[in-house]
Amino acid sequence: MLNKVLLTFTDSFKEHREDVSAVMLTPEKHLWLGSDETSTIERLSYIDANNFGEHKQFRVAEFIDLPAPEDEEIDIEGIEYSDDYLWIVGSHSWKRKKPKPDKSHIKNIQRLAKIESEPNRYILARIPLVKGELQKSCPHPKDPKVQLTAAKLQLTESENVLMEVLKNDPHLGFFVTAKIPGKDNGFDIEGIAVYQNRIFLGLRGPVLRGWAVILEIQVELSQAGELTLKPIAQEDQCYKKHFVFLNGLGIRDLHLAGEDLLILAGPTMDLDGPVQVYRLQAGVNLPDDILHYPEYVQDIPFGKQDDHAEGITLFEDISGTPSLLVVYDSPAKNRLVGDSGVIADVFRLEQGRMGSVGSVEKQGGE
Repeated sequence: MLNKVLLTFTDSFKEHREDVSAVMLTPEKHLWLGSDETSTIERLSYIDANNFGEHKQFRVAEFIDLPAPEDEEIDIEGIEYSDDYLWIVGSHSWKRKKPKPDKSHIKNIQRLAKIESEPNRYILARIPLVKGELQKSCPHPKDPKVQLTAAKLQLTESENVLMEVLKNDPHLGFFVTAKIPGKDNGFDIEGIAVYQNRIFLGLRGPVLRGWAVILEIQVELSQAGELTLKPIAQEDQCYKKHFVFLNGLGIRDLHLAGEDLLILAGPTMDLDGPVQVYRLQAGVNLPDDILHYPEYVQDIPFGKQDDHAEGITLFEDISGTPSLLVVYDSPAKNRLVGDSGVIADVFRLEQGRMGSVGSVEKQGGE
């Protein structure tokens, strides 16, 4: 580990500093963060190499219309910055109620039978980001004739157009139509990377016989001001699937490093387990119909029922050396500082090592 960085929020964010689920460092040295329990985006400003603070909160509902009241979480699981837009993506997942200590055994067993879907979770949106501020609409900073506009992927009655087209997919369709909760190896988006006009979405689940999935899509702005899917594959299909072998782990975050894709991998289920970083070389130009074997880069430590790494961002502009900032969901108590701070880690970004990931032949079995 290279360093620890203190992230200081306002006191009103005290509760949510323990469920940070996405992070992005932008050129102005702002850290943009999302929580999987809110419908807001958080901005922290650079103070020094060990501190980010001056917390400012942005309500997503100020920039796009949400399908449900904003007190219902978006479950932001990925944040990306590309071409003067900040992109966010919700989990797109169903959830199962969990047992609570103050409930009886019978009540808790009943809770485990209840699943639900929340409309705000199906948000995939871009918001103009100019000079460190989010805007609903504004001129492009380099070309005033071009207008930057906040927009979200077109919604359907209960989901969005991406989920609709995936219902007939031979690999993912069953998980979508069966309404399997994300933490039960169901459909669950937990990472986003944007390269030019292509969007890559990393799936925490499902993991299919050890293979994780990256979805690739393209969008365009309709006359109605919504983002719609563009055909990008044969037979006018509006998405591509890329299968990556991460030693049985799911994708917890994606991040661009040039034209490579850095993958934060962790358990699909709600448990402690290996957390690793992989590098998918030339990941923004993946060939079709190929099984991909990213290079193993390094392990990220994890705790016992805490310190679950959820987000990564390149940190070289701050540290001066190739590195990653890592933020955690359910941070260990010794990461909490005062009423408003939480500690993130900075790791040296190691070079990938070929041969750490198996091949189809090595996996064995039917």
